[in-house]
Amino acid sequence: MKFFSILLGASMMLLTTTGNTQTVNALTQKEIREGWKLLFNGKDFAGWHKYGGGAPGTSWKIDAGAMKLNVPTRAGNKAPDGGDLVMDQEIKGDFEFMVEWKIEKYTNSGIFLFVHEDKKYPHIYSTGLELQVIDDHIYEGAEENTHRAGDFFSVANARLRELNPIGNWNKVHVLLKNNKLTVTQNGYIVQEHNLNGADWKKRIGDSKINSAPIAKGDFTGRIGLQDWGSTVWFRNAKLKVISSK
Repeated sequence: MKFFSILLGASMMLLTTTGNTQTVNALTQKEIREGWKLLFNGKDFAGWHKYGGGAPGTSWKIDAGAMKLNVPTRAGNKAPDGGDLVMDQEIKGDFEFMVEWKIEKYTNSGIFLFVHEDKKYPHIYSTGLELQVIDDHIYEGAEENTHRAGDFFSVANARLRELNPIGNWNKVHVLLKNNKLTVTQNGYIVQEHNLNGADWKKRIGDSKINSAPIAKGDFTGRIGLQDWGSTVWFRNAKLKVISSK
């Protein structure tokens, strides 16, 4: 009888775990009801293009249901035939965005918000706000900077850094609502800013994107994924538009 109870308990635990497992690159019924849109189908690059126009370079691959920038040998600042990716859709209001990222040793990459494709911005990092995706061991022993995972590059440090080990997935959730920008990583709030506040305006003014549209209070644009010459994976990219301007 005792053995049966243990077996039943284990079976119930397995069923519960299985029931809570979410299919990769798919919307749950709850997400569908809430108005989420899937940005990546796990099969191809539909809905994405190279920053500035054109198809993603051949260094971008589909690997086990993820968008992978494949750089077997670190290639400096750009892959041999890669390019930064941006989503086709332009966001013109409040939104929520979710994505998962994974890296290998010494990867350096990023997720860009508020990207404007314009000839006066030849590089994505000149126009977008970059959330760092990186192996923090690159800066091991260095003084604190805004270059580590969860930081807004050149703008703001993450409140804390709770990263999963290299080779494991990290979850990012971005919320822009009523001029408040919140970023959660692996369940922890790492960035929280009032985009109309004096602190944020000073941070942007002192940053490397002080000439970008965001510096002028323009919080529209696209989401981008960086090619910085090292291997990185992205999956489960989802968007919910809360309001449109």
